Order: sequence, then structure tokens, then C-alpha cells
Amino acid sequence: MKLHITTQYMENYGAHDWDGEGECPQRWKFKGGSDYFYPLAGFREHDTFADKNLRMIVDSLRDQVEWDDLGSRQYIVGYGIVEDDYMTEFEQSQLEYEGVIQHPARVLKDPEIAYYGA
Repeated sequence: MKLHITTQYMENYGAHDWDGEGECPQRWKFKGGSDYFYPLAGFREHDTFADKNLRMIVDSLRDQVEWDDLGSRQYIVGYGIVEDDYMTEFEQSQLEYEGVIQHPARVLKDPEIAYYGA
């Protein structure tokens, strides 16, 4: 099994023409998002602390997927446990229309955390 994280990406169109003087204009536009995976080797899905451990894992991965600056921001909108062979909608459509997945979801690096209650 693996963790699937989905994000929302936004771009500040006000920052494109900003001259750096005064406050940066705020004209945020939603621009889609990205999918990320994190392998859950050793994760005990039915453990008493499974939900808490999953939240801890997601929190430890935030710095790899979230940011917020004058020109753009991205933040987590959802996550869940999926099977190892799970493919995102984008991966499925690539396979269906192109016969190959050229742009797979990014696999996140290990944040080296310990599970609660382990």
C-alpha cells in the first residue's frame, strides 16, 4: 500500500506585472494540482493509532509538496491509502491515450519519522 496525496496549485496573476513597489496585488487563480505517492512499508492500517500515524506522515511530507509565496502557492487538499498498483486519473489517461505513462506522480522522499505507538 502507499499514501496518495493530492494538492491544489494557485497562481497570483497580480504578481506578473508587479514592480516590487508597495504591496503585491492579489489576483489568485486556481490552476489544478498534483498527485504524490509515498510508500507505506511497515504501516499498520488497522492499528489503533493508524489515523494519527497517517496524519503524522502527511505532516512530515508537507515541506516536499506545499509552498506559499508572492507568485504561487500549493497546498494539500486530500490524502488516503491506496494499493501499490493504484494509478492517478492522469496516469490512467496517459496509458489509455498514449500507451505509456511519461509523467508519473512523484514519489516523495522518506522524512524519517517514527510511528506513534510503535
